[in-house]
Amino acid sequence: MKRWMLMLIASLLVLTGCGGGFEAQTNWEVEDFSFTTHRNETLALEDLKGEIWLATFIFTNCATVCPPMTANMTDIQESLEAEGVEGYKIVAFSVDPDVDTPEVLTEYLGMYELTDESKWELLTGYDQTFISQFARNSFKTAVQNDPNSDQVIHGTSFYLVDQEGIVVKSYSGVSNVPVEEITQDMKALSEEN
Repeated sequence: MKRWMLMLIASLLVLTGCGGGFEAQTNWEVEDFSFTTHRNETLALEDLKGEIWLATFIFTNCATVCPPMTANMTDIQESLEAEGVEGYKIVAFSVDPDVDTPEVLTEYLGMYELTDESKWELLTGYDQTFISQFARNSFKTAVQNDPNSDQVIHGTSFYLVDQEGIVVKSYSGVSNVPVEEITQDMKALSEEN
């Protein structure tokens, strides 16, 4: 009986050790794009192939959710750096591209303490109709102008995109942000390649 129990425990330990990879929850292909960054450079989907990235939608004139979302992204970046995760990007698509020029986006990003600014890509260089359609098709989220103000209505999630440009998971970006879960998912996904 003792021998049987030892074999059972050993088997369970082996099985437990084998189950630690990343498991995708979504399978949404990001549409091809080529946009302007806050550095006034061009960034295309093709440029991100081979890297994992965390995507979101923000705008610099946002009076509600964008500042805490951006602050939460900085917390995630600190956690990634502490875990030694290197091959990643943080990509934020502006939902107010007429206002958010590269210079305005750079000024906005400068309000936050970043551990490594080179990991960030704030994007603009398209029109409102395009970003609404792009957000809906690629990230299954809404983007629409508020007709009664200068604000833009948009989703507040963070999206994990794999090395092939597939959205594999989404998370809350404003409150109860699962920083540790995101960090571990990004670490596991980066170690799979």
